[in-house]
Amino acid sequence: MAMEVSTPAPAPERNIVLAPPSVKATAESHKKNRIQVSNTKKPLFFYVNLAKRYMQQHNEVELSALGMAITTVVTISEILKNNGLAIEKKVLTSTVGMKDETKGRMVQKAKASIEIVLGKSDKFDSLVPPVTNGKTPEEVAKAETDAAIEAQEEAAAATEA
Repeated sequence: MAMEVSTPAPAPERNIVLAPPSVKATAESHKKNRIQVSNTKKPLFFYVNLAKRYMQQHNEVELSALGMAITTVVTISEILKNNGLAIEKKVLTSTVGMKDETKGRMVQKAKASIEIVLGKSDKFDSLVPPVTNGKTPEEVAKAETDAAIEAQEEAAAATEA
C-alpha cells in the first residue's frame, strides 16, 4: 500500500521594495503645520501646547512619529480631542525602511510610522486664548486702546486743519 504525502505549497515570498522619496514626499515633509514627535526629546505637554499653537495659526496640525514615539502622537491627539479642541481629519499608518548598522554589517529594517491630521473644533477659539506674541491680554488691550485714541486724535487734528 503506497502512502501519498503532500507537502504544503511554499508561502509566497514577501519583498518590501523601498523606493527613494519622491519630490512630493520631500516637499510634504517641510510643511509649516507638521510636528515630528519624539518620545525622548521633549515632554508630552510641550507637543500638546505646540499643536494648539499650530492649530491657531494654520487651522490644522499634522502630527507624525516613528517607532516608539507613535504612542506619544496618539496620546497628544487624544488629549486634544477629549478637551474639545480638535477633530480628527486623517490617520495614516505605514512602514518606513531603515538601514541599521549592527555588528559591522548593514541590516535592512522597517519601522512603523503614523501621521495624524487634526483640525480645529468648533469650540477651539472659545477655549484657547489668541496668541499675543508674549504679551498679556491686558497689555494687548492697552496697546489697542492707545492706538485707537491716537487714531481719533489724528483724525480730529486733520479735520481742524
